[in-house]
Amino acid sequence: MADNNAYITGIGMSEVGQKLTRHPLLLTLDAIREAMAEAGLTPADIDGVSTWPGALAITPGVSPVSCESVIEALGIKAHYYSGGPEMPSQLGAITNAAAAVKAGLARHIICFRTVYEAAGRARPHEFPAIPPTKGLDGFMQWLMPYGAYSAANWVAQYATRHMHYYGLTREQLGMIAVNGRRNGALNPRSLVREAITLDQYMEQRPISTPLCLFDCDRFTDASTVIIVSSADGAKDVKCTPIRIAAMSNSLETWTWDQTEFMAAYGAGKRLWEFTDYKPKDVDVAELYDGFSFLTLTWLEGLGFCDIGDAGRFIEGGHRIALDGELPINTNGGQISAGRLHGFGFVHEAVTQLRGLGGERQIKKKQPKVAVSTAGGGPLATALLLAND
Repeated sequence: MADNNAYITGIGMSEVGQKLTRHPLLLTLDAIREAMAEAGLTPADIDGVSTWPGALAITPGVSPVSCESVIEALGIKAHYYSGGPEMPSQLGAITNAAAAVKAGLARHIICFRTVYEAAGRARPHEFPAIPPTKGLDGFMQWLMPYGAYSAANWVAQYATRHMHYYGLTREQLGMIAVNGRRNGALNPRSLVREAITLDQYMEQRPISTPLCLFDCDRFTDASTVIIVSSADGAKDVKCTPIRIAAMSNSLETWTWDQTEFMAAYGAGKRLWEFTDYKPKDVDVAELYDGFSFLTLTWLEGLGFCDIGDAGRFIEGGHRIALDGELPINTNGGQISAGRLHGFGFVHEAVTQLRGLGGERQIKKKQPKVAVSTAGGGPLATALLLAND
């Protein structure tokens, strides 16, 4: 029977930092060249490009590079390209690419996410935002007048609800940051390479109750690239192809208000409908932590524990450590490794499945199955990856 799977082949990452001076397109090309070199591909082999949300000038540096710019810079003869904000999460760029290669629309698709928010905010004259023509529009008109200025405020209300209904404690929540910072200290590409204790976490200033400073990721300048290849195309690469065993998306309602559960619950549950693998088969989990509480929603949504039980599941941090039952965020997560907007988790999952994690490689066994996720609130994507 013909193989109609999609595979991740090359992966690449640029310099990761804050207030970098290297142009974001050049960072993107750095990451692309690293990914192509790993796979043994050239621009002539690439026939597709996919990104999220495409070039966007709403916020300085949030998405400064377009598919078209990459195609032009590398001279790619593109049969397929996709870039726009109307996807169910950042990793929608990868699920779109996987669907495209499975449909025969392309053989090798570059998927990239380039963020330049630290530099963009430091140099707004170079990366100006386009303000609304008058007043507030879109969904922000229902948030800004009430002091809900950022996603920290929006996520905090769900974390507070978990504390009220299920008994989540700040000490339990803090294990996401402690674990992430511990793993990030072992990652040479991590933005922050300093471990912290739970006491240090508890002492940090509040941002939006119950979230403190260490619950939040931080603006980062970097580009991450994932090459998605068809089964036929994957035969040509020199690295180990990683199969996309299943993928699921969710955008149930475009709002942060008046919803009981975040989209991670829908996408997490649905993932297992497309595979014979089960949660117990997962060796390593790279779970979105734009804010630490989002990781708990993915643990519950994917079925690693019951709804409401994530706090107790991670209590003490032993279960989620590198030598634990379910290692999570082995690169340090976005809290430590930088806000790579979900793509860093796929990059890390592939690294772990290939056994190339170095000091941060999980300890108990060579992993065969990994899950990577992105999104919080209304947006969610889950990818199940296998080295089988």
